[in-house]
Amino acid sequence: MDQRAPAPIARSLFAFAIFYGGMVCIAGVLGNKQVALGPLAVEAGIFAFLLLVVTSSAIAELHGRHVANRLVQIGFIPLIVSLLLTLAVLAVPASPAMEPARLDAFEMMMTGTPRIWMGGIVAYGTSQTLNVTIFAALKGREGGRLLWLRAAVASVLSQIVDTLLFVTIAFWGVFPIGELLLGQMLAKVVLSIVLVPPLIYAFVALGRRLDR
Repeated sequence: MDQRAPAPIARSLFAFAIFYGGMVCIAGVLGNKQVALGPLAVEAGIFAFLLLVVTSSAIAELHGRHVANRLVQIGFIPLIVSLLLTLAVLAVPASPAMEPARLDAFEMMMTGTPRIWMGGIVAYGTSQTLNVTIFAALKGREGGRLLWLRAAVASVLSQIVDTLLFVTIAFWGVFPIGELLLGQMLAKVVLSIVLVPPLIYAFVALGRRLDR
């Protein structure tokens, strides 16, 4: 029998994986609020999704494309379990002591159509995998240089795909989606350019410090 101890997990990978799982679960909840960013309106879940992009890119930078893609795949577990748990909680009768207004607000926030849930799952898997793929491919060409540019390009392209998939799957045929697509993509592109580059430097620096 092989008695060798399992290989230790890098502290940065352990910490970032926990953080990643939390962002996967909270993104859909935050998406219930529309926030105004100057003239742009965007669902607040984008902030959690941008942190997913930053985290997966940082792991690709520190531990390679294969590990980052595995993290994206494992991310389906908390995403799907949180959806199933939401359905279970909604199905359980509420306590008579719960205020009706609070119950109505909870059900309004947590109830989604199957198309919205499916759109979120498909958009998550596709866009996050695309982000890691583009980031790793650019690293192969540029080496360790231009981290900010690699992160921004990968984030912009993956977020455009995320918006196209989610909005189309969730709302096609329900109402005209042209303006929604344009507004969401514009907002995500701007946020990807402004927020992702400094955050990726911070995450990579933190990961290297954790691994010392």
